[in-house]
Amino acid sequence: MPAPLSPAPTVPAELIAALQTLLGPKGWSMDASVLEQHNREARGKFTGAADIVLYPASTDEVAACVRLCHRAAIALVPQGGNTGRCGGAVADNGQILINLGRMNQIINTDARDFTMTVQAGTILHTIQQTAENHDLLFPLSLGAQGSCQIGGNLATNAGGLNVIRYGNTRDLVLGLEVVLADGTIWNGLSKLRKDNTGYDLRDLFIGSEGTLGIITACTLKLFPRPRQIATAWVALESVDAALDLLALARRESGDAIAAFELMSQFAQDLCIRHIQNCTTPLQTVAPWYAMIEITSSRPHDDLTTVMHGLLERALESGFISDGTIAQSEAQRANLWALREGIPPAQTREGGSIKHDVSVPVSSVPALIERGIAQALKRIPGIRPCPFGHVGDGNIHFNFSQPVDMPREVFLAQWENLNRDIHDIVADLGGSISAEHGIGRLKVEELAHYADPAKMQLLKAIKQAIDPQNTLNPGKIVNPA
Repeated sequence: MPAPLSPAPTVPAELIAALQTLLGPKGWSMDASVLEQHNREARGKFTGAADIVLYPASTDEVAACVRLCHRAAIALVPQGGNTGRCGGAVADNGQILINLGRMNQIINTDARDFTMTVQAGTILHTIQQTAENHDLLFPLSLGAQGSCQIGGNLATNAGGLNVIRYGNTRDLVLGLEVVLADGTIWNGLSKLRKDNTGYDLRDLFIGSEGTLGIITACTLKLFPRPRQIATAWVALESVDAALDLLALARRESGDAIAAFELMSQFAQDLCIRHIQNCTTPLQTVAPWYAMIEITSSRPHDDLTTVMHGLLERALESGFISDGTIAQSEAQRANLWALREGIPPAQTREGGSIKHDVSVPVSSVPALIERGIAQALKRIPGIRPCPFGHVGDGNIHFNFSQPVDMPREVFLAQWENLNRDIHDIVADLGGSISAEHGIGRLKVEELAHYADPAKMQLLKAIKQAIDPQNTLNPGKIVNPA
């Protein structure tokens, strides 16, 4: 399990007073109940210790806060919706949390440029709804979209459910506005689709988890809103069959696959047991299931016919043993509930050890087969619960505790099981973090698996841009 937060000096009283004066009564809190919410990491692995949280209302206020903290050599930890999974927004003793939730304005929506410019504290669901109101689509979609903020999505380069069609968050951004470690504001809020003028600063800050700068605004790409959607649930005998089905689906649909999600029978059964209104879509019992969704922005496309043809060919080829197509929005919602209900269902089932890993799509079967075998060898009776975005090689390779093993005994194996799975991932040319970031949780794992030249570059970049190490220290890389 992760090491506890280390002691550090308290924040000087004169700095707190200066920040309070700068931001006014609505711009900060030292209330214990408020701080408890901000200091509690979503999964409960880390508990922060910040004595104050700042709520700036503008980029200028963010910059002024950063300048004050920079002069005092006090660290700032940016925080969005606090929905992260790796401790990336947890503040140590003597550090200050800066939450951008008050900076939540839609600055501009341009239907001709297919762009939207927003402040970093804007809730992802608000962006999705605003795009829809303009008959457009912002395709980033994930379980926490009702509370996560776009700044946090950018800071971790979030993936989500539609990566196979639209890419990661990095692929959905044209420009950024960022406050640097000394309080300088970089205004890169460009709408340009092509800009070859030097290093790509945008991509440098996306995925940096607030360790190089605080993202305060962004210009996002929009897309035509889907007018037709077809969603299917199918039974599979193997993960290999899922890859054959994915290849067939891409060809048959004209590469219109928006989502292709894989889950084990155990994962499906957990949802049916623990999530209200989740029901079995198929009478056929199979070791694996997949959900396929294809979309089109053309109103007259008959995607149901396309999906029927796809499933018929998949049956004829032996890729699937059964399948069903949602006939209503309610049926489609039930299928999505089965997929999105897996994490909370696993929590209700007991202790779980989780992995967010990726391998080349063709290596997904080997990852799952080897990972399950190694986990059973280390912990007999362990219950594998792999699921995820097989279309982009990102598997949430989770494990539930054996039914006869105490939770604390099981969770004590967290680091050992992490190393087992990560060793397999590395052997297959994969990544130990696909879409959740590194945060505090995986700093040592990154140092262990990354190429030495990469680690040298990461440290050099951090040292060059944040030489005092006052922006979210202890996350991603330790510069020393």
